[in-house]
Amino acid sequence: MAIGLDVETPPEPENPEEYDYETCPFYGELPVRGQILEGQVVSTDMDKTVVVEREYDVTVPKYDRQMKRRSRVPAHVPGVLEPLSVGDTVKIAETRPLSKTKSHVVVEVTEEATAEDVAELTGEAEPDPQLSAEDLSAESDETDEGDE
Repeated sequence: MAIGLDVETPPEPENPEEYDYETCPFYGELPVRGQILEGQVVSTDMDKTVVVEREYDVTVPKYDRQMKRRSRVPAHVPGVLEPLSVGDTVKIAETRPLSKTKSHVVVEVTEEATAEDVAELTGEAEPDPQLSAEDLSAESDETDEGDE
């Protein structure tokens, strides 16, 4: 069943008896209407919910310049799109209120996150993949000696 958007329909759920059809726009009764937004997943801490951040420009007429703004939108993740990670680029669509803060649902994953994207968003530095564990421990020993 199509949801009225130009998105690819994901495969059917593996466990139809346990699947939550009430909050699925693809195989359930959840209607999709209104805005369609695109953004980047910045948090996957909640169960079946992601926080999508989108950045946009606003004109400041006084200075005749553009200013960057960002908004964070909590969105429901249907079970058929479940394994999302931080850094993925997704399309979300407006729907009826699902909770106090959720009124959007993820309808498509447009781009998977790379390791560099995840490191940039989480603020963690990645070790060089060409260095072995011994090289990393030797480098940390050298920096400790230099501090003394």
